Amino acid sequence: MAKGEGAESGSAAGLLPTGVLQAGERPAQKEPKKKQQLSICNKLCYAVGGAPYQVTGCALGFFLQIYLLDVAQVDPFSASIILFVGRAWDAFTDPLVGFCISKSSWTRLGRLMPWIVFSTPLAIIAYFLIWFVPDFPQGQALWYLLFYCLFETLVTCFHVPYSALTMFISTEQSERDSATAYRMTVEVLGTVLGTAIQGQIVGQADTPCLQVPNGSEVASEGANRTHSSTSLRGTQNAYLLAAGVIASIYVICAVILVLGVREQREPYETQQAEPMSFFRGLRLVMSHGPYIKLIAGFLFTSLAFMLVEGNFALFCTYTLGFRNEFQNLLLAIMLSATFTIPVWQWFLTRFGKKMAVYIGISSAVPFLILVALKESNLIVTYVVAVAAGISVAAAFLLPWSMLPDVIDDFHLKQPHSHGTEPIFFSFYVFFTKFASGVSLGISTLSLDFAGYQTRGCSQPARVRFTLKMLVTMAPIVLILLGLLLFKLYPIDEEKRRQNKKALQALREEASSSGCSDTDSTELASIL
Repeated sequence: MAKGEGAESGSAAGLLPTGVLQAGERPAQKEPKKKQQLSICNKLCYAVGGAPYQVTGCALGFFLQIYLLDVAQVDPFSASIILFVGRAWDAFTDPLVGFCISKSSWTRLGRLMPWIVFSTPLAIIAYFLIWFVPDFPQGQALWYLLFYCLFETLVTCFHVPYSALTMFISTEQSERDSATAYRMTVEVLGTVLGTAIQGQIVGQADTPCLQVPNGSEVASEGANRTHSSTSLRGTQNAYLLAAGVIASIYVICAVILVLGVREQREPYETQQAEPMSFFRGLRLVMSHGPYIKLIAGFLFTSLAFMLVEGNFALFCTYTLGFRNEFQNLLLAIMLSATFTIPVWQWFLTRFGKKMAVYIGISSAVPFLILVALKESNLIVTYVVAVAAGISVAAAFLLPWSMLPDVIDDFHLKQPHSHGTEPIFFSFYVFFTKFASGVSLGISTLSLDFAGYQTRGCSQPARVRFTLKMLVTMAPIVLILLGLLLFKLYPIDEEKRRQNKKALQALREEASSSGCSDTDSTELASIL
């Protein structure tokens, strides 16, 4: 390298006067392009950006329903409308935001970062107002519906560009995989943090109980009236305090992300004459076979884990009889997932991503069978919780690690189709949320047909059996279907290495042509 630099300098000195060379840039001083290595600090700053979505999502997922019913005292029908419309709107905002991002132009901050910067302050205001009880009872349902949908829109404006940012933090697939592992670890920690903060702060308040024992309605009504002026207000303040703490975490994580991560542009993307239209990009993305097979496989596996997640509390309470162990079992799942993500990152780099999918996601099946066949046992339940956390870690990590491979394959087959990354990520998130809505609908309808009693201390045998099927057998069937679909996924390790080499050659060709044009312009201006 030293000889090359000396030769180039000597030839330039023969052509140009010494004074000109000293006054301007050296026109022919080029070095071979080095691999882009992300520092641990860069990866941590990128990973921290995934926490806001998970912290707020966990707090809303576990506590919004009980907050609307017990604290805000919204009637159950209105509460169901708020929750259903909010989830449906949340799903449809992902492709909508993806469309808007695809039409965005590059700025000094990048193409994705401005969305994160400008959505953050509005999102925390909307989040705080979700947990505020207004003074007008007649319009409460509209209040919560408005700010719930508004927050979901704004957090989508944060999370969709953040997800697509994976493709722009480095051009090296190994660096992106490593950063994704950091991100998944922080996101799992975010779920634990959101549940712990909301649960511990709200748990300190004395929430009035809505269930009244038979025969004591009159006496308890007077006690509730005298108690509601203090305990209900204290509970409302506790929810506001928890919202303030979580909103502060949201802002801190967004600031760390913006200051610690630099969005990079692909060299060959700058040569594109004009951006592709969203609908043409959508047609190309949805006709890309590896992407369809990937999201189809993860749609079934995501539905399986969401069935377990959505019915876990009811299953522990009514089927297993562990009413007071739910939070501890949930913590065991999340901690197991957190500590296992680095292991899965090592495994996929050593044995490949498809093998990690087969081993990681299927590892929960034997333990789910054990729960289905064995009588209630607390120790066995904790073992199953730890095993479920291992599979949850794989389900967290692998989709986000495999999506960049699909996008790289798409870029090779469509070399002039750039700006489609937000479409890939937004529609994957859309299908994931669609699976969440499907799991919620299946669970609610199944329990309703089984005769679920909303305020019962115990449930009929049919309800307990239905919960066992929803948490064990149904997820097993869905996992097996998902793994069968993964057999059709064409990007194995050999294909991934070929794509990496081809993309690297494309980047080097684009960079060298760009450098040649720049050097020619500089040389002409100096002469």
